[in-house]
Amino acid sequence: MTWRVLLTPQAIATGVMHASGWRRRSIAFTSGAAGALAMAPFDFYLALIIPMSAAVWLIDGCGKADAKRPWARLSWRNAAWRAWAAGWWWGFGFFIAGLWWLGYAFLIDADEFAWALPLGVAGLPAMLAVFPAAGFLFARMIWVRGSARIFALGAGLGLAEWLRGHLFSGFPWNAFGMALGGNLITAQFASLIGLYGLTVIAILIFSVPAVLADSGLCKSPLRLPWAAVAALAIFCAVCGFGFYRLAQPLPQLVEGVKLRIMQPNVDLKTFRPENKRQILAHYLALSARGVDGGHLDLRDITALIWPESAFPFLLAREPQALAAIGGLLPENTVLVTGAARAAALQEPRTRPQFFNAIQVVTSGGHIVETYDKVHLVPFGEYLPFRSLFERLGLHQFVHVPGGFEAGEGRRVLLIPGLPPAAPLICYEAIFPGAAVPKVPPQQRPGFLLNVTDDGWFGSAGPYQHFAQARLRAIEEGLPLVRAANTGISAIVDPYGRVMASLKLDEAGIIDGSLPEGLAPPLFARFPLFAPFLVWSGALALALAARYGLTVGPK
Repeated sequence: MTWRVLLTPQAIATGVMHASGWRRRSIAFTSGAAGALAMAPFDFYLALIIPMSAAVWLIDGCGKADAKRPWARLSWRNAAWRAWAAGWWWGFGFFIAGLWWLGYAFLIDADEFAWALPLGVAGLPAMLAVFPAAGFLFARMIWVRGSARIFALGAGLGLAEWLRGHLFSGFPWNAFGMALGGNLITAQFASLIGLYGLTVIAILIFSVPAVLADSGLCKSPLRLPWAAVAALAIFCAVCGFGFYRLAQPLPQLVEGVKLRIMQPNVDLKTFRPENKRQILAHYLALSARGVDGGHLDLRDITALIWPESAFPFLLAREPQALAAIGGLLPENTVLVTGAARAAALQEPRTRPQFFNAIQVVTSGGHIVETYDKVHLVPFGEYLPFRSLFERLGLHQFVHVPGGFEAGEGRRVLLIPGLPPAAPLICYEAIFPGAAVPKVPPQQRPGFLLNVTDDGWFGSAGPYQHFAQARLRAIEEGLPLVRAANTGISAIVDPYGRVMASLKLDEAGIIDGSLPEGLAPPLFARFPLFAPFLVWSGALALALAARYGLTVGPK
C-alpha cells in the first residue's frame, strides 16, 4: 500500500518539487538523460515525457505559487538561481546521454587526443547545458499556476533551443523537436513550422502528464485542464497532417537521371597518405561493381557520388589519381566527391588556404565545379581561439596546417546532367532554414546533396545525423541524396521516405533514380516567421494566463 502511494503521479510530482540539494540535482540530471531515448537511434519518443514532466515540477519547486509550501518562500533572486541550476543539471544529463559518442573522435588518433576526451564527453555538454538553464530561467519569469504553465515551459525552452542553434556558430544537434522529427508521420509538420516550431510543440505535448498529475485532474476525463486539451489537440493535428501528407502520390522521378552512391567504409585509422593507392583502388573497384557483386558498366550512370573528404591527399594536385578517375568515367558520367583543396598562395598570405570541398570531375579527370564548405565544425575543422589552445597543445582533428577556411557563402552547385543541387557537407545538414541557398525561386535547387564522413561519430552519432538530414528534406520539400563514408548513405524523397539506403559500417553501392522536388512548403518560404509564430503563440498564452486573462475554462 505504501509503494502505491509513493508511485502515484501526485506523489512523484510533490517529491520532485520538494527535493533539494544533491537529490534535486540528481533528479534533474537523470530525468534529462532519459530524454536521449527519444532521439535516434532509439526513437522512443514517449521517453520525452520524463524530462518534460520533471521540468514542470522542478520549476514548480522554484516558485511562489502556494505560500503554504516552505520551498515557495524564496526571494526572487534565489528562485531564479534555483531554476537556472535545475535547468543546467537537466540539460547536462540530456547532452551527456545524447552526445557520449563524441568521445570516439578523440580515440581515432588516441596518442594525440585521448587526454582531451573528457573535454568532449563532459565539457561540451556542460557548455550546452547553459541553454536549457536559460530556458528554465525564462520560463520561471513567466511561470503561472495551473495547466497554462506548460506554455511557459514551451516558450522558455523553445527560445533556448533556437539560441542554441544560432549563437557561437550554432549547434542544433538533437533539438527536442527531433522526438517528433524522427517519426515519419509527425515529422511532416516540419514542412510547415520547421524543427524549432516542432520543438515548441514537442515540449507542450510531452509535458502534458505533469499537469494531469495535479491534484484532482486525473479523476475524470471530463475535468481535463484546458492546456492539456489544447496540447493533445495539437498532437492530433500533427498526426492527421502527417497521415494526409504521406497519402499523397509518390513524386515523379527526374527523367534520364540515374545515380550511383558509393559507401567505402574506410576505417579512419587507416586513412593516411601512405595508404592513398590502396584507398583509391578500393573506391574505383567498388564504384564499378554491380549491386549483385559483378562488374557493371557505368555508361548508364549520370552521376557517381563519393563521400566527404574522400582522399588523404589534395585531389587537384594528384594527376595520377585524376587520370585513374577519368579513366573510370564514361563520357556522360561525372563524379561528385568530397575532397580537400588548397587555394593558390597570394600576397600578403604566408600560408596556403585549405578548404573542405565538393568537387565535380568529368571523364578525362577534369575538375569542372567546386563548392567550399561554409559552416565548419569547431575543434574538428578549425580551432577557435587558436593561439590560446595551441599553447595548451591542442589542435583541430583534421591534419591540415592551420585548419580549414570557410567558403565564401552558400550557393547552388551545378552538376552536368543533374538539376541544380543544394550542397551540404557533413555538419551543414543540421541547420534548419539554412539547407538551401538564398536564390530567386526560378533558381531553386532540385535536390539536397549531403556528403559526409560519419566515421568520427561512433555508433549512435551517424543515426542522429541522418535523422536530421532527412528532416531537412521534409522542411524544404526536396529529395536528399546522401553519401557517407561509413554510413548512412541513402536516397530520400521530399516526404522523408527512404527509397534506398546502406547500413552503417557496410561497404557497398546504391543505384537509384532522383525524385522530383515539391513546391516550396510553408517553412521553406518563411523559415523564420513560421516557427516564430508557434513560439509567440505559446508565449502569448502563458502571459495571458499569468495576467489573469481568460484563455480557457478554469
